[in-house]
Amino acid sequence: MRDLERRYRQLLRAYPAGYRQARGAEIVGTYLDLAGPDRRWPSILDAADVLAGGGRERLRAAGAADLIPGVRLAAILSHVTATALAGFWAAAEVVTTSGAWGAPTFGPFATTGVVVWAGWLLAAVVHALAPASWGRMAIGLALLLTVAVMPVAALLELPRPFLFVLLPQATLGLLALATPSEAARPLRLMPLAVAPAAALIAVGVLSGRSTWFYRFNNGGAFLPEAGAVLLLTAMLTAAVLSLRGDARGLWALLVLLTPVGLLALHPLTQIITPLVGADHADFRVTTGTAAAIIVAGGMTLAAALAISRRSRPGAAPTITAIGLHDRCPTCGR
Repeated sequence: MRDLERRYRQLLRAYPAGYRQARGAEIVGTYLDLAGPDRRWPSILDAADVLAGGGRERLRAAGAADLIPGVRLAAILSHVTATALAGFWAAAEVVTTSGAWGAPTFGPFATTGVVVWAGWLLAAVVHALAPASWGRMAIGLALLLTVAVMPVAALLELPRPFLFVLLPQATLGLLALATPSEAARPLRLMPLAVAPAAALIAVGVLSGRSTWFYRFNNGGAFLPEAGAVLLLTAMLTAAVLSLRGDARGLWALLVLLTPVGLLALHPLTQIITPLVGADHADFRVTTGTAAAIIVAGGMTLAAALAISRRSRPGAAPTITAIGLHDRCPTCGR
């Protein structure tokens, strides 16, 4: 067995066992046909497609197929929010100064966060104009920059945005990876359209302020407001779709509870800090609060899935009777 085939089969473990038996050979064969003769490892896009397809099939096997379109809707709203925040923070990097605080800067910018926000704005452009696979790769790159800026800035002793700014951005970006490739052009343009408006708001609010004011005080103020806007948008979307008998909005709302909670991370840490006997919201308090938000969001979603399965007994689909000529959810063939 070739190394490439063996590695594709290892990736295929993301699928349920029954699905692998029915379609595994077909999926691996398709990827091998499309791979170059000298390739030894699956490409990043191929690996992401296989893992995403496996996750979808496991949800279907668990009777949670309704969650999949909800995640896709949540991904669209998350991408719009992440790009809006990137536009806001990118403008803040430029219009703030060192001021009386004497805060360190990153050249002409407030912090190394300018690299992160530029990555997200570039992802919005690629998502709007390029093929879907390129857009997803650009979102992945922006997500990687968001995660990498903390250790890189610490290693080089450079200023960076605070954790309560980066963590919700990374969570929104992770959800944005599920943006459907067949999204209509207006939906693909939406993230790019909101960025200039958010940047204008930042210019009006932060112009001439110090870098410390941008990095701390306004991060604590504006992120919860962005979370409130995202929550209200998700609630309104869920209400409109529910009137049409469409549950996508309700599932999207449940999925978005975690990023909404993380957008309120800073004020929540201010509440929790005295309760745990800490002097200030340090790294331990911030990460602990974030972990509690993530666990609470996951438990809420899991409870909703359990209730949904109980209300529709026997509705979980089987995977042993899949026809070999059905369209593959991973490669589309």
